[in-house]
Amino acid sequence: MTTTTPARTTARLAALVREIRTVVDRGLAPDVTAYLVGELLAPHLGSDDLLTEAQQEGDPERYRQHILHAESDGSFSVVALVWLPGQETCIHDHVSWCVAGVHQGQESERRYRLAPGAGPARLVATEDVVNGQGEVCGFAPPGDIHKVRNSCADKAISLHVYGADISRLGTSIRRTYAPPVD
Repeated sequence: MTTTTPARTTARLAALVREIRTVVDRGLAPDVTAYLVGELLAPHLGSDDLLTEAQQEGDPERYRQHILHAESDGSFSVVALVWLPGQETCIHDHVSWCVAGVHQGQESERRYRLAPGAGPARLVATEDVVNGQGEVCGFAPPGDIHKVRNSCADKAISLHVYGADISRLGTSIRRTYAPPVD
């Protein structure tokens, strides 16, 4: 993943950040916060005035992360992920609650759970989801293991809001997992 931090923001993004701040400042449970932030994010997705041109640039080698905002107290970050066709993440979980919304294109997500057994827990695929423009999903650890990929023929862009300072951490990924052996 390539990471950039654009200097400029749009008026729509600044308004979204203010809206998110009002929810995060309430100090609610992570799953409730994710749900409410998702409701705020959805109406902005697909708007031409949400991102600058630079914030929509991809990388031919891997998906690209543009950090759009990191709250000064570290309580949340807003990130744009730009995916060229076929680009994907590893199987991973997160350091905090997260909300993801598709701004452009389509993303496929495979969700997993850890299944206990006689030996170490093993990864089991539980669900495949395709999210199109305007769709939002949110989650809070535990139970947030997944893999995401651009499943369309064009560029895909998603906005992610994390309950952590991604500018400091560099990534929202807590752990990566080896693919399950069938």
